[in-house]
Amino acid sequence: MTLASTADLVAAARDSQSCVFAFNVVTLEHAEAIAAGATAAGKPCILQLSHNSIDFHHDPAPITAAMIAVARAADVPLAIHLDHITDADLAVRAAELGASSVMFDAGALPYSDNVATTADVTRRAHDAGLYVEAELGYVGGKPGSPVSAHAAGVRTDPIEATSYVAATGVDALAVAVGSSHAMTDKSATLDHELISALRDATGTPLVLHGSSGVPDEQLRAAVSAGMVKINVGTALNIAFTGAVRDALADTEKVDPRPYLRAGRDAMAAEVERLLRAI
Repeated sequence: MTLASTADLVAAARDSQSCVFAFNVVTLEHAEAIAAGATAAGKPCILQLSHNSIDFHHDPAPITAAMIAVARAADVPLAIHLDHITDADLAVRAAELGASSVMFDAGALPYSDNVATTADVTRRAHDAGLYVEAELGYVGGKPGSPVSAHAAGVRTDPIEATSYVAATGVDALAVAVGSSHAMTDKSATLDHELISALRDATGTPLVLHGSSGVPDEQLRAAVSAGMVKINVGTALNIAFTGAVRDALADTEKVDPRPYLRAGRDAMAAEVERLLRAI
C-alpha cells in the first residue's frame, strides 16, 4: 500500500462527514499494533509521533523510518504525522523525516507571539510540502500544567479561532472543547454546540486532542458536530500496559517477546474497536 498523506485522509473524512483517527506511536510495537488494528477494521488512519516521544528516542529519524516502513507494508492507507512539536526547525524537518504533516504547538506563548511564530512555521512548512495543524485554546492534561480543561477561559473562542486561522494559514485546528490529555477514564464531556460553532466560523478541519478520555457516544456526537481528526494516545498505553502486567504476572521468564506480543495485540484490538465504533 502506498504511504498516504494526512491532507488526503483529512479531506476524505471531511467530505464524507466522518473522521480519521490519529494514534500516538511510542515504540515500534505501537506502530505495528496501529497498522494491524486498522487493517482488521479496513480503515485508514494516521500514525503520529509526539515531541515527548521524540525526546524519549533522542533522535526522531530511526522511529519515523520504522513508522514509514510499517505504513508502507500495511493493507490500508496510513499517514505519518509529527504531533505537538514545539521547536520550529524540527517542525519543518518533518518533511525531511518522511512525515506529510506536523502539528506545531506554540500554545505556551502569548497570543500575539503564538500567531506570529505559527504563521512563520506554517509558511516554511508549506514550502516543504507539509500539511500544518495548530492548537488554539487549552486542552488540559499537559505535563507540568495544573490548568483544567473545564477552567474558565480555556475553551476555544469561535471569533478568535477564525482570526487565528486567517492570520496563521494553518490547514487544521486543534480546539479546546472539554477533552483533556492523559485521561485514564472515559469521563470527559464535550461541548458539541461549541464544536459546531467552531466548524461554521472557521471553515477549517477541526482536531480533537485528548480523545482517550471521551466516551464513544461523545466522540460520535463530536464527529456529527464537525470534528474531523481524532487523536488517541493514552487508550493504547492503557491496553498495552495492562496486557504486559498480565503476561508478566505468572512467569519468571526474561524473554520480552511474549509480553511485548501481548501488549501489541491488546493495542491492535483497541485500535480496531475504536475504528469500528466511531
